Parts: sequence; structure tokens; C-alpha cells
Amino acid sequence: MTVLQKSLAALDKRMQHIASEMERTHIAEYVDLLNRPFSLIWRNLLSGVARGVGIAIGFTFFAATILYVLQILGALNLPIIGDYIADIVRIVQIQLEGKSY
Repeated sequence: MTVLQKSLAALDKRMQHIASEMERTHIAEYVDLLNRPFSLIWRNLLSGVARGVGIAIGFTFFAATILYVLQILGALNLPIIGDYIADIVRIVQIQLEGKSY
């Protein structure tokens, strides 16, 4: 083999490696997505809505759990903590009804 053939073989090996790495990282799909901006906007909008709904559901569950625990603690009639928790629960319930306290 000549030096030129060895260089071409090494270059071919490198190109095969680069091509396999690009295929592994799905670069073609990414470039295709960038070439279609409407699809990119739609996917980002859909993922943003899904994230927002998930956060809203999670926060609602968390807040309901906290309020439930506070009501249970308020029912125990602990001297100082019970009054404080009862005030918090009362304020939250008034806010949920839409009235100002």
C-alpha cells in the first residue's frame, strides 16, 4: 500500500466513525426539525402546555394535602400551634371563597 492509500483508508475509517456518531445522536432529525419552524413551534407549545398542566395539578395536590394536614392539626387544639393553624386555615378558606378578610 502506498502512503496515499493508507491516508485514504484512515480518512474513510474516520468518516465512517463520524457518520455512525451522527446517526447515533439523531442529528438528521434535529436538522430536519430546525428546517420546519412550524413543527418546532408546535412541539414547544404542546410541551409548554403539558408542563403547565402538570405543575397546576401537582400544586393543587400539594396544597390540598397541606390544608388537610393543617385542618387535622387544628382539630387537635394544641395551645399555640392550634390557634395559629386555625387562623391560617380560616384565611385560606376565605380566600378560596373569594372574599377579603
